[in-house]
Amino acid sequence: MRTAKPWQLPVHPTTRTELAERGVTDEMLTTQLRRGTVVRVRQGVYLAAASWPDDPVGRHLLQAKAELAVSPEAVISRQSAALVWGLPTPTAQPWHVLPPSVSLPAGAGYRVRSNGSVHHVEQLPAAHVDRDDQGFRVTGLARTAVDLAAGLALPEELVLLDAAARQLVGRFVASPRRRDHANPQLVAAARDQLSDMAVQRRRTGVLAAVAVTEPCRESPVESLSAGHFHVAGLPAPLYQVPLETPFGVLFPDFYWPEFRLIGECDGAGKYAEGERVIVNEKEREQLFRDLDYRMVRWLGKEIMFRPAVVVDRVARKMGL
Repeated sequence: MRTAKPWQLPVHPTTRTELAERGVTDEMLTTQLRRGTVVRVRQGVYLAAASWPDDPVGRHLLQAKAELAVSPEAVISRQSAALVWGLPTPTAQPWHVLPPSVSLPAGAGYRVRSNGSVHHVEQLPAAHVDRDDQGFRVTGLARTAVDLAAGLALPEELVLLDAAARQLVGRFVASPRRRDHANPQLVAAARDQLSDMAVQRRRTGVLAAVAVTEPCRESPVESLSAGHFHVAGLPAPLYQVPLETPFGVLFPDFYWPEFRLIGECDGAGKYAEGERVIVNEKEREQLFRDLDYRMVRWLGKEIMFRPAVVVDRVARKMGL
């Protein structure tokens, strides 16, 4: 029995043509596929089985990169780019369950079999394109946020735009601190980048949300809550504002000074560390009450699925 010739298995998605250029014959490839040491990522693209990710996010991104192997001029975009940048999803559906998405430069007349991925043919100026930590081309942070926010309702737009602005502020300073995300100059600079991108992409419907984007909001449910309060016409709160207490400075999610009202949105992530965190939250709430602040709370799932209930609860606390 003839021994199969050893060859270096591809650690990144690699096309059949590239493998052939490395001297890999059909027989050699078939042997490794049969052994399970190589997997077919999509038609004509292969990868060492040891490099196939265990997690669904990693698999999604690898499938997007397989599209780039077939079309090197393509760029990872939309939901796949959101995974690259760590942008939160504005709905209960995570990005990775959607098909991988890539964009191809307009005007080239592509005929690419997508194998279940989404292909967008559109303008891709160099200034709109960045690279991930492995060097794969991806739409930039501002471009990705604007592309995904376009067409959504304002509360959902803010989930993306707040998160993008927070990262943009982090790029303006060497080591971002909490106060940097509330710095008026840095906030304005982040909004300007998002506004410029919205205009360039002809997504001007996003501009109203950019105008009320706040990088200081620290979670998707805070952004979603702020958006629903804005749409409902409630008085605008302060976000993560420092409040001096006998036990140090505390930063409530929302604060309406004219009502001396503190609002706290409890997402699942807040309690991920277990019972001690829950106890700390209870102690924090009691401290605010002892200092004569009024409190209103809501759950992340409430603001996502029953926003009118939350808006009414907050309005009633204001006497509106």
